[in-house]
Amino acid sequence: MDLFNSVLNWVVPPASLVMLAFAWPALTFISGCEWLYNLFNSEIVEDKVVIITGASSGIGEQIAYEYAKRRANLVLVARRENRLRVISENARLIGAKHVMIIAADVVKEEECRRFISETISFHGRVDHLVNTVSLGHTFYFEEVTDTSVFPLLLDINFWGNVYPTYVALPYLRRTNGKIIVNASVESWLPLPRMSLYAAAKAALVNFYETLRLEVNHEVGITIATHGWIGSEMTRGKFMLEEGAEMQWKEEREVHVIGGPVEDFARLIVAGACQGDSYVKYPSWYDIFLLYRVFVPNILHWTFRPILPTHGGRRTSLVGTGGPISEGYGRPLLEGTPPRRFVGPNTISQQSPSRPLKME
Repeated sequence: MDLFNSVLNWVVPPASLVMLAFAWPALTFISGCEWLYNLFNSEIVEDKVVIITGASSGIGEQIAYEYAKRRANLVLVARRENRLRVISENARLIGAKHVMIIAADVVKEEECRRFISETISFHGRVDHLVNTVSLGHTFYFEEVTDTSVFPLLLDINFWGNVYPTYVALPYLRRTNGKIIVNASVESWLPLPRMSLYAAAKAALVNFYETLRLEVNHEVGITIATHGWIGSEMTRGKFMLEEGAEMQWKEEREVHVIGGPVEDFARLIVAGACQGDSYVKYPSWYDIFLLYRVFVPNILHWTFRPILPTHGGRRTSLVGTGGPISEGYGRPLLEGTPPRRFVGPNTISQQSPSRPLKME
């Protein structure tokens, strides 16, 4: 068996590359035809029911507006009911047929069952489930002194997407619906100070890739990935969680490098309606996949110069449970990102739930 595997190690990689080189023109033509077909046969979501988790700001908010332009029925889910009321009124003004708001904690299975059940009771169906909840960090792993932040990161980035999917999947099968997930390039491109975030995103992407095979085209799955968000250090805000200061760097709170969050939201909704398996923004990040597969050391050599030595490390100690280093003062990260839509509050549904630790 060892000899067999040794032979395959030498034969399979070059043979596969040769086959791919010959098949590349045909594959490109097929992909182009598929893209044109999907472009002219995009799903019409008017009157369809769309559930959006993490809809209280940023990407989740802008996705709600994009579906509103397409005259869908929206179910907006987040913990901040006051923000949802404002967003629901904006969505109505833009063109949403109906907007329901539900205050819920997506990392709790019973809460997910509640908002899915309320959606089915009112609309009788679910056509699209859009998961946008996400929580990032900016600390070195070895500096963590309060490990209570570990399950929090995994709960929000992984289970906060899996639980809504698990509960909604039977109803999505009935309508041949779609699941849209907000992932990140960190799921396969390693970046410093994001170890747990990257691990959670990698788990999330692999979960949906596997689920795609299991549902066998009965439910469409669109995985949206964006480039590295660097503006969280200047646009984000700190929140205190059980003694550990953590950067609330979520994609739905900040702008994406390479363009505004509105552009990314527009691409996500358009890609989902066209049945795209992936939405990438910007797409030039794909080139790093080649480096990772064929010359992974180059990525390591690239990142090494930007990482200071252990003795000279200038970390913010975000998420470490330690104090902010002297000389940095209090972090000037209190501002919120700009909002495109501002509207009056409106009374909507539903019942509030116990507050999550962060949002």
